[in-house]
Amino acid sequence: MGLALVHGRARAGVHAPAVTVEVHLGGGLPSMSIVGLPEAAVREAKDRVRAAIQCAQFEFPARRITVNLAPADLPKGGGRFDLPIALGILAASGQVPREPLAGCEFLGELGLAGELRPVDGVLPAALAAARAGRRLVVAEANGPEAALAAGLEACTARTLLEVCALLAGRKQLPPAVAPPQRAVERPDMREVRGQAQARRALEIAAAGGHHLLLSGPPGCGKTLLATRLPGLLPEASEAEALETAAVASVGGRGLDPACWRERPFRAPHHTASAIALAGGGSDPRPGEISLAHNGVLFLDELPEWGRAALEVLREPLESGVVTISRAARQVEFPARFQLVAAMNPCPCGWAGDLSGRCRCTADQIERYRARISGPLLDRIDLHVEVPRLPPSELRPDAPPGECSASIRARVEAAREIQRRRGGRPNARLSQAATAEACRLRPADQALLERAVESLSLSARSVHRILRVARTIADLAGCDAIATAHLTEALGYRQPCGHDRRAA
Repeated sequence: MGLALVHGRARAGVHAPAVTVEVHLGGGLPSMSIVGLPEAAVREAKDRVRAAIQCAQFEFPARRITVNLAPADLPKGGGRFDLPIALGILAASGQVPREPLAGCEFLGELGLAGELRPVDGVLPAALAAARAGRRLVVAEANGPEAALAAGLEACTARTLLEVCALLAGRKQLPPAVAPPQRAVERPDMREVRGQAQARRALEIAAAGGHHLLLSGPPGCGKTLLATRLPGLLPEASEAEALETAAVASVGGRGLDPACWRERPFRAPHHTASAIALAGGGSDPRPGEISLAHNGVLFLDELPEWGRAALEVLREPLESGVVTISRAARQVEFPARFQLVAAMNPCPCGWAGDLSGRCRCTADQIERYRARISGPLLDRIDLHVEVPRLPPSELRPDAPPGECSASIRARVEAAREIQRRRGGRPNARLSQAATAEACRLRPADQALLERAVESLSLSARSVHRILRVARTIADLAGCDAIATAHLTEALGYRQPCGHDRRAA
């Protein structure tokens, strides 16, 4: 009787729970069974493993083989368990030593000829292996991703035979090496002409992490402005970058280790479904709001989105997480993103334009604007109208706007103030922290109360106004919120063309 234990990792959202692959060789007719809640791809591993072992010139045991993936109640999917299963069979049959298996974890799919193929979700597994203090062995193509985990001893292999040579002490595998970082060229604010108020709102949004809604006619520069926001944000910390990279690693499209420090910018099409935004599927994958974690989610043509899709944004905008529940499991993905939305003021797009070309009726405009719910609009901090530019500002010889680098310097200074005060951007302050950091003078408090009454604002809106005012004061380097800061913040909650309806 032979028994071997091999360490691997499953994928559960952005986590990588430990899985012990137990291989038992017993008497009876030759057979192989895999237990422990395996999905179809895992059950098919027995055919891949058999061919790979034989092609590597090892003997496949003619015995009753039982493979248990523990814990038994955790669903296991994909080809990530091929390598641990193959090593367990070889160790249980005495063809490779068992002792080195205790200090290693293995991930990889096997080809029929024994080659080791990459799998997804390697970064969460690498971070978990580093915390467990074990070495990680992955396919060569997964090496750059595994190398992002600090404090991890990771090595790469091309074939099953190379891994067996490592265990036998006949060969040392090459260490996983992170690639040099590749700079991502971001669009520059210098290319934006005019639009002083929108530029100012974009700077405030970047400085405080606030959500932003741009409303204006076609071609006025809403998308142009939105795509410049990532270039204004401060560089992500290592912890933030690893969180974002872990989401991308399990997202199904892979992670580019050469630019893992860059904040994401996601701009899905307005035909995307609620599942595409929130994530889901039988094997839950992150959606756009999680792929934009610690970055920017841009929703263009906001009223054209399906109502169900937009409503899934409401809870993540507050909590910063999205929970996907299925019959077999519940998966939680981080979703602390910065929302930038753009919309036209009416179906034709020209309502309120000085040209007077809009011919939409009041009922058409009302139905168009009613596609966006009041609770969603209430969660957006800055509401800005973007007018059509005069021809004089579009001349080739017109002076360029301020560059992103100088704006980013002010944003970083404001973020540093917020970090020292509360440890987080102003947009994420709790209610108690908001009351402490956003104290107003009696005259300003009376001004705020009058504005709340006249605009019929909710309590949520009041807190968001105070946080925006605090950000404006931080940009000005002021310790206290002044009347000018509060007045400017109130201006971004004034009824724009998109929300003259009752709140």
